[in-house]
Amino acid sequence: MIKTVVKVGGMMCGMCESHINDAIRRDFQVKKVSSNHGKGETEIISPAALDEQKLKETIEATGYDCVSIVSAPYERRGLFSK
Repeated sequence: MIKTVVKVGGMMCGMCESHINDAIRRDFQVKKVSSNHGKGETEIISPAALDEQKLKETIEATGYDCVSIVSAPYERRGLFSK
């Protein structure tokens, strides 16, 4: 699993978060995606690394700015992780 954190400029409310989440779900195979307009970021959990250029284009097509993209291996932790 890969965790990708995208800094997004221009999100102002929960509806902005929904627009970005829906666009990412439509264009990529992901396990989880969640946006936070307060932090100005979107977190994506996916089975494989995402194409960063396509991700940037997807976000910018919704009218928001893709500021940065950081990906790292992700291992689920917690009581029910196994």
